[in-house]
Amino acid sequence: MGDVPGIVVTGASGRMGQTLIRLAEGSDRLKLVACVERAGHAWIGRDVGEAMGGAPIGVTVTDDPLEAFAKAQAVVDFTSPAATVEFAALAAQARAVHVIGTTGLEAEHLARIEAASRHAVIVRAGNMSLGVNLLVRLTEKVAAALDADWDIEVVEAHHRMKVDAPSGTALMLGAAAAAGRGVALEDARVSGRDGITGARERGTIGFSAIRGGDIVGEHDVIFAGMGERVILRHVATDRGIFARGALRAAVWGQGQKPGQYDMMDVLGI
Repeated sequence: MGDVPGIVVTGASGRMGQTLIRLAEGSDRLKLVACVERAGHAWIGRDVGEAMGGAPIGVTVTDDPLEAFAKAQAVVDFTSPAATVEFAALAAQARAVHVIGTTGLEAEHLARIEAASRHAVIVRAGNMSLGVNLLVRLTEKVAAALDADWDIEVVEAHHRMKVDAPSGTALMLGAAAAAGRGVALEDARVSGRDGITGARERGTIGFSAIRGGDIVGEHDVIFAGMGERVILRHVATDRGIFARGALRAAVWGQGQKPGQYDMMDVLGI
C-alpha cells in the first residue's frame, strides 16, 4: 500500500467506530493498524472483523491505547469526553495526529486537549461533514448581514441514543451566528425553555433539541424577522459522511505543524 498512514480507531464497537473501520478497510489512502475498546469489553482480544459479524481482517481489538498509538500515524476518536482527553495525551506522546469527533466537551476537557496540541496535530470538530461546515460559514455570513431584530434559533434532531444536548454541531452553528453578530455565544445563548419564560430577549440565540428513533442528524438555523424567516438547513441521512470527513482529516494532518485545527482547515473553506 505504500507509505500510507496507519490509523487507530477508538471506541471500535460504537456506531461511528464500526463505520470508520469499514471505510478504513476499503481505503487506499490509509491503513487500519489497531482498534481500541475500554477494558473489560467483550471485543477485547478478538479480530475486529469477526467481532463486527464479518470475516477476520487481521486487526485485534485491544484495551491498551498507548501500545496501539505507538504503531500509528493517526488516531480517530469518537468516544466520550473523559476518554478523549486521555487519548489526547497518549496520541501527543506518540506524535500521532488525533482526530476528535467527540462532543459534549467542557472547558476542563478543552484545556487538556489544548495542552496536548502543543506537541502534536489535533483536528477537532463538532461535525466533520462538508455540508455542515459550509452551513457554518453561511450561518456566520447571514448573521452578519441581519441585525439583532432577527431572532436566531438553532433546532437540532438526533437519534434517541445521543447523550448530549445541544449537539456539537448545533453549538458550532450557534458560535458561528454569534461570531457574525460580534458577540460571545455564552452571553447570547438560551437553551431548554420551559414554563413561563417571558418574552424573548433581543439578540439571544436559542437552542432546541429533539431526540428520537434513528435520526442521524438534522440542523436548522432559523433567522426569524417580522413577517419573514430565513432558514438554513442540513440533513444527514448516512453517518458515513462524518466518518469520511474524519478519515480525510487523518490523512490531511500528516506533516502539519503541532496545533489545533478544524474541518475548515482540512476542507480549505
